[in-house]
Amino acid sequence: MRDALLRVDRLVKHFPVHGGLLHRVVGQVRAVDGVSFDIRRGEVVGLVGESGSGKTTVGRLVLRLVEATSGQVSFDGIDVLGLSTAALRRFRKRMQIVFQDPYASLNPREQVGAMLGHALALHAIGTPADRAGRAVELLEQVGLSADHLDRFPHEFSGGQRQRIVIARALAVQPEFLVADEPVSALDVSIQAQVINLLADLKDRFGLTMLFIAHDLAVVEHICDRVVVMYLGKIMEIAPAAALYRQPNHPYTEALLSAVPVPEPGRKRTRMTLTGDIPSPTNPPSGCVFRTRCPRAVTACAETVPELKAVGVDHHSACHLTT
Repeated sequence: MRDALLRVDRLVKHFPVHGGLLHRVVGQVRAVDGVSFDIRRGEVVGLVGESGSGKTTVGRLVLRLVEATSGQVSFDGIDVLGLSTAALRRFRKRMQIVFQDPYASLNPREQVGAMLGHALALHAIGTPADRAGRAVELLEQVGLSADHLDRFPHEFSGGQRQRIVIARALAVQPEFLVADEPVSALDVSIQAQVINLLADLKDRFGLTMLFIAHDLAVVEHICDRVVVMYLGKIMEIAPAAALYRQPNHPYTEALLSAVPVPEPGRKRTRMTLTGDIPSPTNPPSGCVFRTRCPRAVTACAETVPELKAVGVDHHSACHLTT
């Protein structure tokens, strides 16, 4: 088994809720509540769940774009949460992110060449002349050309802008990439192109990746393992093939049943969930999924289920698991 490059242990993030005339803290949003998982070198791990499950917050916590309430994040044996500001800045060369909205993550007043040059200059990579050549190389790696260096973000399509964001993330030759719903803002036909690009870059450069998404059909094509989240907690972790073939947790079953079947005439058994995801300021007792679970029993309301092994490299947090 490959060594874990990233280890996340009991990670917690609670955002304070302020209210009243004195603007005091009146509650906590439990965005991430005790999450633990690891990512092995060269592996792509998918992090999936509905909107509001805490996926994006986990990605930002791992990179320390948001400070954790408690827990540990270890990257290649280094305590990420314990790094000083100066050390963290140097460390960012090893860990990069691709954001969901490519237009919002690009400076509308800068040309592409300047943006790529800034990433290289910030980490003192090469001379100014070297950086110009490196910028062309980066664009070619993501399927663009040197002709695009002098253009502004608004002159590109959504798919091209996301390619530029990927090129900027790769500029410093990172070992680890957080892809935060990188295709959800794109047309379906363009989504496949960007997914194939990420898969190709992963193989070419030996990247390790946390791929955040809500679309399980997308995750299936690029991920080696999948982590399923709901209301700040992990429901299931499994190799992608095992998860799609035989999901263990009812929530995973519900997510998979919502994936469209590409074969005409073939029907999928649907598991319909009632109600909306509960508020993270006041999550249900016991299993947080119990208020929407069609199989909930008394024990589900009384105790929090442990994430326990149900197969080879397969773990599930459900009281009904045998």
